[in-house]
Amino acid sequence: MSGVLDGTVALVTGASSGIGAETARRLAREGAAVALVARRRERLDAVAAEIVEAGGRAVVVEGDVSERSSAEAAVKQAVESLGRLDILVNNAGVMLLGPAQQASLDDWERMLSINVNGVLAVTHAALPHLVRAAEDSARGVADVVTISSTAGRVARPGSSVYNLTKFGVNAFSEALRQELVPQRVRVGVIEPGTVDTELVTHNSAAVREATERQLATIEALQPSDIADAVAYMVTRPRRVAVNELLVRAAEQTW
Repeated sequence: MSGVLDGTVALVTGASSGIGAETARRLAREGAAVALVARRRERLDAVAAEIVEAGGRAVVVEGDVSERSSAEAAVKQAVESLGRLDILVNNAGVMLLGPAQQASLDDWERMLSINVNGVLAVTHAALPHLVRAAEDSARGVADVVTISSTAGRVARPGSSVYNLTKFGVNAFSEALRQELVPQRVRVGVIEPGTVDTELVTHNSAAVREATERQLATIEALQPSDIADAVAYMVTRPRRVAVNELLVRAAEQTW
């Protein structure tokens, strides 16, 4: 494959399904070599095989980004395998909804460990490589993209800790953006609305049923729609920094 991202390397977390898998495929079509990071090895292998069959380059990195040592090892393995790192897409996440009074503290901690700590650990490990890539690449720029949510803009009942994680990564990304302007590492967030993915399946039956009723009233976004947004963000010329993209389903009012 060849395209705007020829010669670059991208690392995508949560790449075994949904938005992560589609983003990996899309960046490969733009010419990037892609490191696929997630826990489900068989699914990663399948996505990597698709990319390679289509003429791209991909490596599988099995790991759990919620564990700092695993997150650091994933970045190290990706760079050792592919030689550099130009683009980081923080996509791994979990959404566990329900009233706070009935919530499990384990569920809250799980969201924090993946949605916040995972983003921090992977980003921290990736930053030195991204700064070097911005210095020595023909593009003269590198990118950090974090998949946030409309829940990072609007708090709603039943999603208090999920809101906490997404408001948090938005604030982290904005502060990091300001810090890295001199190094030409662009930092942005993409805030999807309702997307047809596995995200809701981790919830209770009651939450899944309520979500299904809500989704029956609209046509949800597809993972490829968010992959398009990622590709748009990272393929801009060096002079352009797209720091935030809010992407809702056309019929979504919340």
